[in-house]
Amino acid sequence: MIDTKAGDTRMSKTEAEPQKSSGLAGVVAGKSSVSFIDGAQGILRYSGYDIHDLAEHSTFEETVYLLWNGALPGRAELADFTTFLASQREVPAPILAYIQNTSADASPMGTLRTAVSALGQYDADAEDMSEAANRRKAGRLTAQLATLVAAIERCRKGLEPVAPDPALGHAANYLYMLRGERPTDTEARAMDVALVLHADHGFNASTFSAKVTAATLSDMHSAITSAVGTLKGELHGGANQRVRETLDDIGSADRVPEWVEAKLAKKERIMGFGHRVYKVEDPRARHLRAHAEALRDNGDPRLLDISARLVDVVNEAKGLQVNVDFWSASLYSYLNLAPRSFPAVFALSRISGWSTHVLEQYADNKLIRPRAEYVGPDERRYVAIEDRS
Repeated sequence: MIDTKAGDTRMSKTEAEPQKSSGLAGVVAGKSSVSFIDGAQGILRYSGYDIHDLAEHSTFEETVYLLWNGALPGRAELADFTTFLASQREVPAPILAYIQNTSADASPMGTLRTAVSALGQYDADAEDMSEAANRRKAGRLTAQLATLVAAIERCRKGLEPVAPDPALGHAANYLYMLRGERPTDTEARAMDVALVLHADHGFNASTFSAKVTAATLSDMHSAITSAVGTLKGELHGGANQRVRETLDDIGSADRVPEWVEAKLAKKERIMGFGHRVYKVEDPRARHLRAHAEALRDNGDPRLLDISARLVDVVNEAKGLQVNVDFWSASLYSYLNLAPRSFPAVFALSRISGWSTHVLEQYADNKLIRPRAEYVGPDERRYVAIEDRS
């Protein structure tokens, strides 16, 4: 039940007992036409299009267009949209200066969160809440996040940011800004598919936090800042980084059984396995694995060997299936992305879904105000401080 009356925590005599759920598990908190998920069958669709079709045939730009408009673009529409996104990639000089002056030890996600918030101070549409202005802001943020994420990683290495190349697609341009040289077609396509697969996933934690912020009629930049802050947590966007740390900790495929046994004995979580929604293998996983295998020669082949063995051992021991974070760790590694930047790379894709849900929230807005089950002390009387023991 959603209480839209801020400050009113009383329940009337005729009001039904509110549904209780730890972590809102299983609670339907609103309607959306963005993505459909069937966790039992392992189905994910964006506006009706199966994720397998999109991973095989679509691009990130086409996917963003689909999310924002509910339909795939025609050839001319896609060309115009791609040109529009490419034209929005530059970020204000003061934002780049902030990134350059940030400590190399600072969290990339913390730096990204502050940079996204600061972008709102330089956006001419910042306080314009019209649909047209919000769509322009969504476009700018989608384009600019790739520039920010690449600049943050380069500056952490003591390198100068690389200006975006409007001739490159979104995925290829991100890799170019990160490295200072153009990626191969195989690398660019792998990055593109990863962005498509991470673009949206219903009311996940970061998307829901963006919706809660937008529901107060706060601005687009504030809503996206909330989402970035939520994604920062290791149980959400940080999980892919933890998967890579797991692979490094194991070290070789022959150590997997003893490593898993030790983890299970301590009742510790194994990152990359299990999902709050999917009861079978995450439908996005197979595509990430395939592209990681295509790039195996780019890095340490042991990553895939360890990963494959880990999947078998964990599945046999616990019946757990991998989620989207598991194979993305290997793929990002073979794209030569630093593990510390993995959560931020998640953000430069998920901005498309966040902005779509924010636009959807604005279009049919209700303040999101859930109830809490009170578990504190019963009524107590105030005692003057001199009478307290």
